[in-house]
Amino acid sequence: MTVTELNSQTRRMLETRFGNVRVEGELSGLARPGSGHWYFTLKDAGAQIRCAMFKNRNRSIRFTPAEGMQLIMRGRVSLYEGRGDYQLIVDHMEEGGTGALQRAFEELKQKLATEGLFNAERKRPLPALPSHIGVVTSPTGAAIRDILAVLERRFPSIPVTIIPSAVQGKEAADELVKGIKSANKSGLFDVLIVGRGGGSLEDLWPFNEERVARAIAASDIPVVSAVGHEIDFTIADFVADYRAPTPSAAAEVLSPDQQEILNKLNLLNRKLNTLMKHRLQTLSQKLDHSSLRLRHPGERLREHNQRLNDLDIRLQQSMKIALQANTANYQRLSDRLTQSSPFRRIERLQGQLNLIKNQLNSSVQTLVNQKESRLKQLTGMLDAVSPLATLSRGYSIVARGDEFIRDADQLTEGEQVTARFSQGSADCQVIQIHKE
Repeated sequence: MTVTELNSQTRRMLETRFGNVRVEGELSGLARPGSGHWYFTLKDAGAQIRCAMFKNRNRSIRFTPAEGMQLIMRGRVSLYEGRGDYQLIVDHMEEGGTGALQRAFEELKQKLATEGLFNAERKRPLPALPSHIGVVTSPTGAAIRDILAVLERRFPSIPVTIIPSAVQGKEAADELVKGIKSANKSGLFDVLIVGRGGGSLEDLWPFNEERVARAIAASDIPVVSAVGHEIDFTIADFVADYRAPTPSAAAEVLSPDQQEILNKLNLLNRKLNTLMKHRLQTLSQKLDHSSLRLRHPGERLREHNQRLNDLDIRLQQSMKIALQANTANYQRLSDRLTQSSPFRRIERLQGQLNLIKNQLNSSVQTLVNQKESRLKQLTGMLDAVSPLATLSRGYSIVARGDEFIRDADQLTEGEQVTARFSQGSADCQVIQIHKE
């Protein structure tokens, strides 16, 4: 076979055998000619492969590839027949290793911050003394041991319930969400700790998942995020109501020092005893003073009886004065009502109505007389110009159908016309036409 045939068959064999593949390696020798295509080499410690990424594919890349960057390529194995070069035709490119995770972390952080999930006004205060703490974490991890040890030392009477969840791996995010929702549904807790011990970015990644962040934000119970070490930050830390640098610190912030509280209680107990003694002494003195001022009930009854009689006399006087005032007011109102009686007003208005009626009749009669006089005048004028008046003087009107004859030129000898007189009409025939 020819070289062309060999390269062609080799290309088809490679493309058929491998199909789409994902390859991770280090970027090297990136070239970007004016055509917009990218040409580069992908290599690792033991080998390298030439790659091509065409313009319609590379325009969707959201980061800038750089020399030495660890990348993951998705594409198909092929052969450039013109030079016999074995190559990878790249359809998609993404950052490899921790670079991709860090980028995803920043993108989600920006998205949730824009939605306001990190705003300080959303943060709820933690209970000063929790009645029941829920811990969403691995029941076998170091984090729960640290939390329980701190609570045992500081305030062992606080109830603690572990809501088991994976904190690493593919299933961890779903289990964390399930644990948070289950804690809210139970109604047992007034605060939650969500966290785990330290680890790599990949180990902590479930706490950077969007669904975990939204579950924390939607929680009705205040949430303390306690993930990793002090230098570790996750999306959960930004969404939570409080970020503890470690699981131990979360337990510290939620548990007051028992000894400090006992000392305060002892101090308050001493203050209370002192105040009670002082209060009892004050009340005892007031009782002694009141006993000296205490009077016989009969004397107080006589005083009340005398006051009652006085009030009775004043009440009768007040009622008499009020009755006189009301009687005078009644008489005044009665006189005013008589003066403004509706019957008198009706009589007055009836007289006015009769006067207006007479005036209206007179005006109407005058107007009728004027209109009759005007009608006679207009009738005379109309008769003066009426064609009927002309006909009554001996004249006639000649017509051909609906057409009136005004000129002899309109007539033709022998035609039939109609002559109308003051009384009746006649059908005539034109015998001869005379033109003057």
